[in-house]
Parts: sequence; structure tokens; C-alpha cells
Amino acid sequence: MKSISYEKQFFKRLLDMLEAHMSGNDEIVLHDLTKEYGHTIVDIRNGHITSRKIGDCGTDLGLEVLRGTVENGDRYNYVTHTPGGKILRSSTMFLYDDDGRVIGSICINKDITETIKMETFLRDENKYSLPREEPEQPQGELRGVFVSNVGELLEYMLQSALSYMDKPVTLLDREDRQRFLKYLDDKGMFVISKSGDRVCEFLGISKFTLYNYLDIIRKNSVKPEEAKGIRAEASAYLEGSES
Repeated sequence: MKSISYEKQFFKRLLDMLEAHMSGNDEIVLHDLTKEYGHTIVDIRNGHITSRKIGDCGTDLGLEVLRGTVENGDRYNYVTHTPGGKILRSSTMFLYDDDGRVIGSICINKDITETIKMETFLRDENKYSLPREEPEQPQGELRGVFVSNVGELLEYMLQSALSYMDKPVTLLDREDRQRFLKYLDDKGMFVISKSGDRVCEFLGISKFTLYNYLDIIRKNSVKPEEAKGIRAEASAYLEGSES
């Protein structure tokens, strides 16, 4: 595959088929991950499920794949929640170009909120449930956040990192801040353009301090032969943040 845009007609036909086959409770999303992360959605059907539209951003899962924290990002039949409280059963498949680089993803999000309510009502009404094994969840943790812009995604990730630290931001010392930034870096936060500005504001540090922390974090988490290009990468990032 060359690119998402090159295969545009194929993906349109694919999403047409999936939309016709599935119900109105199934959201189908095509992401072009070569675009700015704030605008990766290039096609979406039944976007009312997560209140997103063409031109909106991807989820936190996509960031981890782009960052390289997760090598095989495909996830099937996992549970997610919308900010409005909907319960979704989701699946994500990543798309690769001819050189093996991630260039996009197709995601399906089925709203199961009402059927869960119905199931709960029937069990309570009947005072009986058939003995059965719980469905296997091979993908493990519940994950994924659905937002329409990167600003909301950044805030979600910052609050997740703060929950991980389990202390208010005002009490974070130097070592805590490095752990905080490592969490965000592993989650792919800095894949998002200009994210460093918001992180500096949140932590009350300068870009120079952020640069040094990231330099230390990444040097400590890679092999010695891989560390050579880290400073150049961080410098390019900071220069981009200032432009």
C-alpha cells in the first residue's frame, strides 16, 4: 500500500460496505496517520457515537503506536468509554505502507450502552441468569479516549499522568517530573505538534528544562548505540515548538 489517499476509492467502498452491513450503533472510522495528529480522521460513519467528524483527531492508542511504545497496535473486541458515558465495544486495525511504516488505521466502535441496560433489566426482572463463562478479553485493559480535538486529548493525557503519579503537580520534585514526562513520552504525547508548550505550562518549567529532562529520559531507556540521535531529535522538536 502506498498511502491512504492513494487508496481512497478502495477505502470508501470498504466503509460503504461496512456501514450498510452494520447498524446505526456502529461507528466506522478511517484515520490517515501521516497527517497532523489533530486531524487524522479522513472518513467516518455514524460519527454521532463519539461526537466526531472528518478532520478530528485520533485516540491515545494511535499515539503509542506512532511513538513505537506499542509495536503491534491491533486490538480486537476491547471496551472503551466516551466522555459522555457511552460504553463501546471497539476494534482497531493499523495499516502499513510497503516499507512497513504505520500510515493509518480502521476502527469500529459499537455502542452497547442500551443493550447492557436491557441485559441488566432482564436479569433483575427474571431474578435468574444462565450459568455461563465470562467472555474472554484477550486484549486486557480497558483503554481508549474519544475526543474531537488534540487539546482535549492533551488534557486527558496530562490528567492520566497525574493520576499515575498520585500527587498534585505542585508537589512534584525533579525526579517526579522526569517520571511524569517518561509516562507521557511512552504514551506518545510528544508525537503531537506543540504538545511541549502545554506540558511546560502544566509543570511550570521552561522548554530548556523540558529538553534536558527528555534527553535524560530517552538516553536511559535506549541502547547506547541508539542514543546518538536523541539530542538532535529533541533539538528539532524544540525548534519546531518555537516556530
